[in-house]
Amino acid sequence: MMKFTKQNFIFLVGGMIIYVVDIGVDFWVASKYFCQGQYCWGILMLCFRGLSSLITQVFSYEWFKNDWEGTGSGKLKWIFLVHLFQCGIFIRYWFALKYGCQAAFKQNSSGDAPETDPPNLIQKQAVDTVTDINMLRVFKTFLETTPQLFVQFYILMEHGKNNFWQYAAIIMSFCGISFSMVDYQISLRKSLPDKDEFRVLPKLVYLFYKLLTITSWILSISLITLLSVGSFAILLVFLWICGFTWTLKQHTTFCKSKKMEYLYRTVVGIILIFTFFNVKGRKTKVCIFIYYATHTVVTLGTSFVYVFWKPSIIKEIHFTIVSILTILSLVLGIIFLVVYYRCFHPTAYCRPQACSDEVDGEAGQKDRMEIGRFQNFIMQ
Repeated sequence: MMKFTKQNFIFLVGGMIIYVVDIGVDFWVASKYFCQGQYCWGILMLCFRGLSSLITQVFSYEWFKNDWEGTGSGKLKWIFLVHLFQCGIFIRYWFALKYGCQAAFKQNSSGDAPETDPPNLIQKQAVDTVTDINMLRVFKTFLETTPQLFVQFYILMEHGKNNFWQYAAIIMSFCGISFSMVDYQISLRKSLPDKDEFRVLPKLVYLFYKLLTITSWILSISLITLLSVGSFAILLVFLWICGFTWTLKQHTTFCKSKKMEYLYRTVVGIILIFTFFNVKGRKTKVCIFIYYATHTVVTLGTSFVYVFWKPSIIKEIHFTIVSILTILSLVLGIIFLVVYYRCFHPTAYCRPQACSDEVDGEAGQKDRMEIGRFQNFIMQ
């Protein structure tokens, strides 16, 4: 089992600060839109915020119920009330800071000691609590941060107004995506057996791969929206249906209840609109090739449509800059993707005894409990 280090604790604190600041920026930006009479954009920003918060609270409470099975109902009632007021994530941060501080600064555990030994038990608790937070932040990233980044790009391209608070929102979105993706990968590596620590170079390669491909795609769909809002809506629905259908065919087993599993698959379908994730931890070379080939075709196709349908727009400076940034980000992102998969990508996702012949959760419950819920989460 990998240790929870001081560096991990610093990342945890940094992620918490980004999370709190991001909440403040969301309400600040929304209030600015309301003050300017742009109620539609203000409401849209708050809707993304509300949807993200609602879904993360539902999953967080469900995980508390699963983890505290057999304990008194009094604790769960208080936990429910806290989640009802959309503050469940802060309970998780409190536990993460508590266990993380003990593991990083007060424990000197031996890597060969059993997980039930007190030092290694604290290490496991720290890793598990931080992993749960990082899974929830992945949901938040693609239900709130990434859609908000798209809205900000669209407003800048459509209206051409440059305000400080819009750039602040864009910067916070990039910071949120960056911390979420890196922390997610760190948790993934710590949850996989016999894998090396996620070092600085792999972190940077993975971060640039995700940021560049996501940025390119957001700019592309922003250009599509400028052409036709209807076309954008049809594309979005089509991509979600494809992602949701693929997730169904993968027979995911992340949640214990069927209702929560379908909610999970719905959310993963939204995530797959913006970036690729390995839903089941299997080899997906063909799937990832089709995914980014589709993005490339849509991106280049959008540019050609502008050239032949609205040639007057291509004379504008902002269109030239956006087009260059879109294509350049896509090319660089794919280069980083190839480098990451060839040099730094973990080749196995779970223990052989836990994975073999597993279909729809038929593997032993004992193995699953030892491995943890993260082994059934989206991977990369």
